[in-house]
Parts: sequence; structure tokens; C-alpha cells
Amino acid sequence: MITIKNITIKNFMSVGQVTQSINFENQDLVLVLGENLDLGGNDSRNGVGKSTIVNALSYGLYGSALTNIRKDNLINKTNGKQMIVTLDFSKDGIDYRVERSRRPNKFSFFVGGKELGEDEGEEDESQGDSRVTQQELERALGLSHTMFKNIVALNTYSEPFLSMRSGDQRDIIEQLLGITKLSEKAVILKEQLRMTKDSIKEEEFRITAVKEANKRIEDNIRSLGIKSNAWNSGHQAKLEETVSAIEVLRDINIDDEIANHKQLAITQAAKRQLNELTRQRSSVESLLKTNQKNYDVVLKELDHIRDQSCPTCGHTLEDEKHKEIEVAAVAKGAGFATKIAEHESKLEELDAAIAEVVVGDEPATFYDDIEDAYNHRASLESLENTLTTEAERENPFLDQIEQMKDTGLQEVTFTVMNELTVLRDHQEFLHKLLTNKDSFIRRKIIDQNLSYLNSRLEYYLERIGLPHKVKFQSDLTVEIQEHGRDLDFDNLSRGERTRLILSLSWAFRDVYESLNSPINLLFIDELIDSGLDTAGVESSLSVLKKMCRDGTRNIFLISHRDELVGRVNSVLRVIKEGGFTSFDEGDVEDVI
Repeated sequence: MITIKNITIKNFMSVGQVTQSINFENQDLVLVLGENLDLGGNDSRNGVGKSTIVNALSYGLYGSALTNIRKDNLINKTNGKQMIVTLDFSKDGIDYRVERSRRPNKFSFFVGGKELGEDEGEEDESQGDSRVTQQELERALGLSHTMFKNIVALNTYSEPFLSMRSGDQRDIIEQLLGITKLSEKAVILKEQLRMTKDSIKEEEFRITAVKEANKRIEDNIRSLGIKSNAWNSGHQAKLEETVSAIEVLRDINIDDEIANHKQLAITQAAKRQLNELTRQRSSVESLLKTNQKNYDVVLKELDHIRDQSCPTCGHTLEDEKHKEIEVAAVAKGAGFATKIAEHESKLEELDAAIAEVVVGDEPATFYDDIEDAYNHRASLESLENTLTTEAERENPFLDQIEQMKDTGLQEVTFTVMNELTVLRDHQEFLHKLLTNKDSFIRRKIIDQNLSYLNSRLEYYLERIGLPHKVKFQSDLTVEIQEHGRDLDFDNLSRGERTRLILSLSWAFRDVYESLNSPINLLFIDELIDSGLDTAGVESSLSVLKKMCRDGTRNIFLISHRDELVGRVNSVLRVIKEGGFTSFDEGDVEDVI
């Protein structure tokens, strides 16, 4: 149950510096009358500030008055600052307090004695409001401002429901019948749907990333496979080469190989000796030929000399000159003859030496030199060790490939994606059910609650004495009939409209309380004065009294009718004196 307990007002509208406090509990039916002492007493009742109470209540809960009054104009014009409205209420056993002030601007909301923290960035300092805190307040209250004006604070200034546009009427009815709760749930579901879609995108990104990672790993595995195959081929080739080399070495008779190398050395030495002797003989033979040629030339010269002619120019030589030339030629010839003899002797020696050189056939050898032959056994042992080592080697790429397959490759699973897709489809289906105006859920709620609304409206119309038939249709339009004639709201007289406005508001309140929480407070601001005859006033009072008895409601009836004084439990007198409003009687007390 929503229990509005009390309100304190200071420097609000016509209320001045002296704080006014009003208790809303255990008042039953209260008549609020005005008295303007500044303008002559009881005959001056307008503008005393009776509506200030309900406007302060509206401002405390929603940050605005019932009508379109600018917020700064709610501050008392005389004092012009330090306006504050404090309101206490409870719901479901939890106490709440609201404090709103202007100049300075402040808005505080207390839940269970603890102030609700205001979110940074949400506060509008120029207005003294916090949207987030206001949303929390209305969520706790469970009552929008529009619904507040239709079921709690009834006044002549608010536009009657049946004068509103059809779209605004539909919004109020949907809110009243709980359809707005579907919209609220739809908003929550839409956010959940957005999160689900985000999760699907994240899962798509994850799957794509896994596939791409797997592709890279598979490329690496293929590359390692190529390297592995190349290693296997090289390994096998080396094994075969080593085995073949071992077999060749094992087939070699190393003793014969060494003997062959020794014989090869002898043969090669003989060849070198023969080659050297042959070279020397060729050199001596060449010298012999040269000296023999020179000797033949000298012999020819001697023939010319003995003919007493110059061997060069052919002229006849004198005896002395002739003898000198002859002696020189003989000496020269003798020198060449000596050399020829020496060369011929040397040739004989060389030919004898050459004849003594025996060059045998070169034996075939495996190794290039005898040193390798002597190292044969070590080479064979080294090859055998190499074969053993190579045979024991393992392919280093196989472990890498297996490790990549075991730990690198990830399984691409679509379980989460499928679950999220099913969840998304389900949420989209539910969202359509909640938002589509033709969905069976909305129609079911409307049909169930509309029947109750029509029955309560019929009840109040009968109690207040309006003969017209007023009924809400399934499309949420309103049908007004009198004796079978369809009428519009403006076809009704002022008194008939007032009766219908009151009945509709009370019916709205019954439906709201049946679906939500009972509310202990009701204000009726001068509606009783608006065109109702005596019978209409009596009927209205009868309904209000029954509401007080049956629902433990506190009803404040703002009126100019003095004749109502004896028909109510108590009277709250609103007095304006010295330009300021104060409240007197009942549970009202002045707080300095």
C-alpha cells in the first residue's frame, strides 16, 4: 500500500517563511476551505492557497505542479528564495522521503533513511533535478504523473480524460490496465535482446578468430609437413649413402691397398726419374745440335781462309792477316769440337741411365693417398658410428606437428552460437508479443481488466446519478450513449461532465489499486463546485464517504461550499493573511 504521510511546505507559492506541515494520515473526509483576511474575511475565498497543498504534493513527487507553472514561479514571490517541500510516504513497509528545494536547488530522495546517491552527469544544476533519481522515485512510487493527476489529484485545471486526443487516452488506459508494464518489460527485453545480439556477434568473432587461427596453424602444419618430408628424404639418403660407403670399405683388402700405394709410389718415382732424364737428354741434345751447327760454320770459314779470301766479303787476304784469321777460326772450331764431344759423352751417359730406369704399370687404388689407406679402419669405424647415430635420429618436425594438432588446433563448436540464436529468436518473439498492439497477451490483459473497469464505471455512474451509459470498447475507445443515442463528451452538460469525470477517475483508481497498490490519499480540487446540483453533491459525498470507510482513504475535498462543513469529519481552513497562506485545524501544525 502507498501511504502518503505528511508534507511540509516553506516559501512555496503563497506559503511564506513559516514552514507549514500537513498530516495526511487518519483524516478520513476533510473539507478544505479558504479565508482571505486581507480582502475581507469569509466572503473572499479565492486565491488563499487551497490548491497550494496539492500542487506542493505534485511538486514533491514529480518536480512540477499540476498545471504548467514554471518552476521558479513556484517560489514565493515575496521571499524569492529558500523554497523547500518535504514529503514522507511509505510503500510495502519501506519508508521514503523526498526533499525538493529551489534557490538553492536541491533534490534528495531517501530510501529507508539512506539518501540515494545521485549519478554524476545526470544532474541539471539549473533546475535542481536529477533524471536518474526521479526515475528511481517514480519506480518506487509506481505511479506516473499522468496517473497521479487522474486518480489522486483531481482538479478543474487538468484536461478531462474524455477531452484528450485518442492517442493520449490510449496511453493512459494502457498504463492503467498494466499494458505499460508490458512496454517497460519490452524495454528491458529489448536491452536483453541487444546484449544477446552483441553476444552473437562476439561469438561470431570468436568462431571466425578460431577458424583463422586454425587456418594459420594448418598452414604451419603443412609447411612443417613439407620440411618433415624433406628431412625424411635427406635422412634416408644419408643412411643409404653411409651403408653403401661402409659396404665399399668392407670390400677393400687394405693390405693390398697399401701395397698398391707403395708400388704406385715406386712407379710414379720411376716415371719422374725417367721424365727428368728424358728432359736432360733433350736439353743436351739441343745443345749438341747447336754446337754441331756452329762447328760446321767454322769449317766453312776455314775453307775460305785457306783460299786466301775473306770469308765475309770474299776479298783476297794478305798473308799476315790471313794467318791471324785462320788461327782464330781453328781455335774456335776446336772449342766447338770439344763441346760436341762433351755433349755426345753426356748423351751416352743419359741414354745409359734411361735404359736402366724400369717403369712398371700403375696399380689401381681406392684411396687417393697412402695416408687415407692407413686410416681405412678409422674411416670404416667412423662411418659405422655415423650410421648408428643417423639411424637413431628422429624427425624433429613430427613432435611440432603433433603438438600443433593437439594444442594449437581448436575445435570449432557452434553450441553457444546455436543457444544464443535460439535465445535471440525467443526474445524477438516475446518482444513482438509485448509491443505488437494485436498480440494475444495485450488483448487478454485488456479484455480482463477492461471488463472490471467498465463494471466499476457503471457502478459509480449509477451511484452519482448519471443516466448515460459509458463503456470502454475493446479498441480502448469510449462509447457514450443516452437512450440508444451516441453522444460525444462535449454533448454533456457541465454537471453531467463533472459526474462523468468523477466516476471515471474513481473507476480508474479502483482498477489501478486492484493491479498495483492501494493509495491512502485523494484530492478533489473544486470539482464538486463545478456544475453539480445539490443531488450531485450529495451523491458525490456519499461515494466519498463509502471510499473512506471501505478503503481507509484520506480524502481532501477543496471547495467553496460552506454547507459541506457539517457533512465531513474535519475541516482544514486555509487562511491568507499578510500575503501568506497558513493552514489551521485538524492535524495541521505550524513548524518554525
